[in-house]
Amino acid sequence: MPLSRIGRMKAARPSVADMRPASSPRRPEPTPPPAATAPSGTASRGKPADRAATARQATDGSPPAVPDAARTATAPPAGAHPDATVPATARPAAAPADGARPDTRLRTGTRAYRRANLALFAAGLATFALLYSTQALLPALSSGLHLSPAQASLTVSASTGALAVALLPVSALSEKYGRTTVMTASVFAASLLALAVPFAPDLAVLVALRAAQGVALAGLPATAMAYLAEEVHPSAVPSAIGLYVAGNSIGGMSSRVAGGALAQAYGWRTALLAVGLSALACAVAFRLLAPPARHFAPAPVHPAALRRTVTGHLGDPRLRRLYALGMLFMAVFGAVYTVLGYRLTAAPYGLSQAAIGAVFLVYLVGTGTSAASGALTARAGRRGAFAVALALCAAGLLLTLAGPLPAVLAGLVLVTGGFFIGHAVASGAVSRTAVSGRAQASALYLTSYYIGNSLGGTLGAAAYHRAGWTATAALSLAFLALAVPPALRRAS
Repeated sequence: MPLSRIGRMKAARPSVADMRPASSPRRPEPTPPPAATAPSGTASRGKPADRAATARQATDGSPPAVPDAARTATAPPAGAHPDATVPATARPAAAPADGARPDTRLRTGTRAYRRANLALFAAGLATFALLYSTQALLPALSSGLHLSPAQASLTVSASTGALAVALLPVSALSEKYGRTTVMTASVFAASLLALAVPFAPDLAVLVALRAAQGVALAGLPATAMAYLAEEVHPSAVPSAIGLYVAGNSIGGMSSRVAGGALAQAYGWRTALLAVGLSALACAVAFRLLAPPARHFAPAPVHPAALRRTVTGHLGDPRLRRLYALGMLFMAVFGAVYTVLGYRLTAAPYGLSQAAIGAVFLVYLVGTGTSAASGALTARAGRRGAFAVALALCAAGLLLTLAGPLPAVLAGLVLVTGGFFIGHAVASGAVSRTAVSGRAQASALYLTSYYIGNSLGGTLGAAAYHRAGWTATAALSLAFLALAVPPALRRAS
């Protein structure tokens, strides 16, 4: 057939559009969605970055993510690793209904959720029982090892100071090796070291063991919140954190109270051995109860990126003020509670070691004031809440200068209540102030907090050794005076 005739036949053939009924509207051709753009060299790494960022953003309050098809990548923020790709938004809290995997995070009422809660409760109890295990025993340590108050206080300062230094490195290691792995290693290592502490022959060995314990103990406060953010559904996180904090408080209080009673009956070495055995039992309970992590995504450790993030936080004047407040409030608290035992065992009070331990039940006041700090901040603002905290601490310190024991104990109640208000308000403000790297911002707060404990305990004990309780109270009032400008300055 001639080619010209074939061409005429094709031209005469009706098109699909011409064969449609007149009433049928013509459908517009679909347009392909625009391709997502990414910085050079990061397109192939977008999804791993999403997975690694999920746990960090779970505690940041970021808005839920859009589906992958509509997500665009953004350039890494200042201070991030050069190869990182940061998704514009976080993964959604609840899994989408269309073809996505169900949300398997732990929810209230499930067996796995109860196991996770009990596991963290046990780990928190062990951690803070060990961290402050010698604080109520300082007079007994001074008597048994012939130490001054300042020397004996090093057994507390060494553990809290070492923990402060180790917090950031350990939190970075948990990004690579996993939260449960780091927490398990932390609580077991600290418990095993605790079994050696009672056999220390002198102060140097005792302080070295306590410092090693502090490094080991850093694993739990550095990773527990991240673990809860990753493994627990957001609706159940507040109750899980509440139980974890309760374990911390009960652990810190119980080791002081029980340690004091055991020290009076059997000596300080037996008391420390009992605390160590109890902590080891808690470590075993944590290992048996903790559910396997299902939502942890390993991420490489980039020291340069961590350094830039930390430098950025330290360069923020608002965060610096909050770090200073945490350190100064804790310096007051550390000075008062480190020296308290010496004052109450001396004349005219002459309290027993068991009675000194029981005085630490005043910590329960902090539970109530911490819970009330949120309502106080909502009513009076952050500056108003800090003002109340400072006023309570100052009034309590002045009241402890009175002679009668009831007045001293009432002053201790006021100092404790004021400290917990200040700490709760400052620590809560850190995560709201930091716009990125909130985990590192919180770790820096804890670092300054425990440095304050070490400084306050050591300097407070030295002041007491030189000039008695009046010098310790004056030093604590000086710490409060330094806290006034950052506490009452308007946020900028």
